[in-house]
Amino acid sequence: SDLRQMLATKSVENIQFLPFLTTDVNNLSWLGYGCLKQDWTLIAVNTVGAALQTLYILAYLYYSPAKVGGQLPGWVRGPGGTLALTVPSSLPQRPVLLRTLLLLAVLAAGYGYFTLLIADGRTRLARLGLFCSVFTISMYLSPLADLAKIVRSKSTRCLSFPLTVTTFLASTSWTLYGLQLRDPYIMVPNVPGIVTSVVRFWLFWRYPAGQEKPYRPLHA
Repeated sequence: SDLRQMLATKSVENIQFLPFLTTDVNNLSWLGYGCLKQDWTLIAVNTVGAALQTLYILAYLYYSPAKVGGQLPGWVRGPGGTLALTVPSSLPQRPVLLRTLLLLAVLAAGYGYFTLLIADGRTRLARLGLFCSVFTISMYLSPLADLAKIVRSKSTRCLSFPLTVTTFLASTSWTLYGLQLRDPYIMVPNVPGIVTSVVRFWLFWRYPAGQEKPYRPLHA
């Protein structure tokens, strides 16, 4: 939906960039774990996920220009009274570029660590699995502050019900898959996704849409 909004409006207004980066790192990390484990399910799913997230990042960079110097195109008078058309260059916003460069640095450092510094294959698989698990758990637990705001405001307008359903189904599927493989690195980090999804379902039931108190202007 975010990509569709960017393509329709040709802007990135009200769209956060950080979730694209963290999800891309998560997909690429699990892709590396799948390659080491030779698990084609992990490889296929996370290849598609990483490709989509990279597409989102490229679209975000393309539609988030910041004009250098804040100038608009126009005519200026140069030496000798000649007129020249000035067209300011535009670059993506500096925070977006810094975060993208940070992503590349993290991926390069991670590749160097797991490939060059750890020679034993089993140790490499275990440490990469631990990294993927911790990163996935942190992603699932990061919206807890937003859930607290929803409880205080008693409104679920900022929550997406389709996204909640998708997260619940994906977390449940990966938990069952990890349980079938007896792989704790796949099973354990997806349990928080189930828990947070259940909490969101409860919030939708407790604070259904359309029951917020309407605003009534005060009469003098």
